[in-house]
Amino acid sequence: MESWSVSSLPGRAKAVAWSDFYSERVEKVSITPADQDGCDAQIRIGEFGPLRIMQMTCGRCSIDRAPHHIERASGRVYSLIYQVRGSGLFAHYGHDTQLTAGAFTLCHGEAPYAYHLQEDSEVVMVRVPANVLKEHLPSPDQFCGRLLPARIGLTEAAGILISRLCAQQANELSADFQHRVGRHLLDMISTSYAIAFESEITSSSNISAWHSRAKLHIEQHLRKPDLSPCTIADKLKLSPRYLRTIFASSEETVSAYILRRRLEECARQIEDPRWHGHSITQIAFSWGFNSAPHFTRSFRDRYGVPPRRFRTLRASA
Repeated sequence: MESWSVSSLPGRAKAVAWSDFYSERVEKVSITPADQDGCDAQIRIGEFGPLRIMQMTCGRCSIDRAPHHIERASGRVYSLIYQVRGSGLFAHYGHDTQLTAGAFTLCHGEAPYAYHLQEDSEVVMVRVPANVLKEHLPSPDQFCGRLLPARIGLTEAAGILISRLCAQQANELSADFQHRVGRHLLDMISTSYAIAFESEITSSSNISAWHSRAKLHIEQHLRKPDLSPCTIADKLKLSPRYLRTIFASSEETVSAYILRRRLEECARQIEDPRWHGHSITQIAFSWGFNSAPHFTRSFRDRYGVPPRRFRTLRASA
């Protein structure tokens, strides 16, 4: 495996180098360490059969993949994220998932995500081409951003295997055995998802696929003020009625989902010290709201306090 570290770099050069390396070798993101001067990180990257494995150790930081980072790629790649130690909050596809040691989540780079590591952590990211993953997990988008807890199904065994793969030198196994082991790992993960989400997997695969496509479109266009059920249905070439049917399976209307996601992103920025130089209105309008009173009412209904009070409370926490 290729190994890279920022430990020998001076001060703030570490944070810049780490963000640049991750963006170049994994995917484009912005990385903000909690301690700019004391930032430290090490990354090991290697190929194992159909998989690309990245093992990362780092301190408290935020890894953000925003819409401006996303390019239209020739093929989708999914990432299985395994929290080996430490903890992190992973936000993706409308889910806020608390990851603790032994837990997994799934994501793909065509939708924005935010990963806030809350303490010194070790994380393994297993990157899998879409065509390979779908042989084992037919509708992976429905699990993006969802928590696969430790000790569900074969999750614990999958974590142990991933740790062994990180320690294993790739050239110790032939290419044929690497592919066998890689696919065995994906079988273990898919079995764990089937056990954890059995009731959802048994629902219509067609509805699930369209629901994931609609959510992806919303995540990619959440900042646009004209985003609405009608524009989504038109873009996906669906009837508005069928779009409503798709979202009925999640017991949340299209409009409610859009509003919730906008409020969640606004709340995330309002409490983030990096955005304290921006007014509440600037943040709200940047996420598609076009009425300050409407935003304030909606925010208070969801979080129990007006946005300015929310910012004050979070700053003093």
